[in-house]
Amino acid sequence: MVTHIAFWALAVVAVLAGAAVFWVNSMARASYALALSFIAVGVQVLLLQQNYVGVVTILMMVMEMAVMAVYMVMFMGMNPALMPMSMVHDKRHAVAASVGVFVVLAAGVLLVPWPARRGAPAEDVTAALGEELMGPKMLVMVVVGVVMAVTIVAGVVLAAHRTRYDRFGDDLRRRPANDPQPGGVGR
Repeated sequence: MVTHIAFWALAVVAVLAGAAVFWVNSMARASYALALSFIAVGVQVLLLQQNYVGVVTILMMVMEMAVMAVYMVMFMGMNPALMPMSMVHDKRHAVAASVGVFVVLAAGVLLVPWPARRGAPAEDVTAALGEELMGPKMLVMVVVGVVMAVTIVAGVVLAAHRTRYDRFGDDLRRRPANDPQPGGVGR
């Protein structure tokens, strides 16, 4: 009973946080709302005892949104959480497309005959799912993950033309900082 209540509560959180992506007025808030939505979905998947997929979903979305927020702060030149913007463009067509997609998907769920289960699930469903998703390419995926992380770090290092050492000196004691354009948010 507790699992059912938690599942439906997480479903409400996932839907409301997903809708909040379009209600909030900044890119950073939209990113965090999307992360919350996917975390709720990941926990739901964990409740369905699909530990591998649930943990991967949570880790992937948290890391993706964290990297996006870091890039926004570093490269947009202002605090993106304070900059108002709309995440919805062409509202009439977006609503029409959303309603149309929902109707088609709901009709598919209700009208398509679902197949009957054949056979029994594997003894370890998580291992079977992981093997089905990755197959013999798990080692390649592990290596690609490390290469992607190194690429992100290298991209940030190469793109950031100035560092705190440029501003504050090699010992980080130069006061005031040597900023080419003084000020900051609200200047």
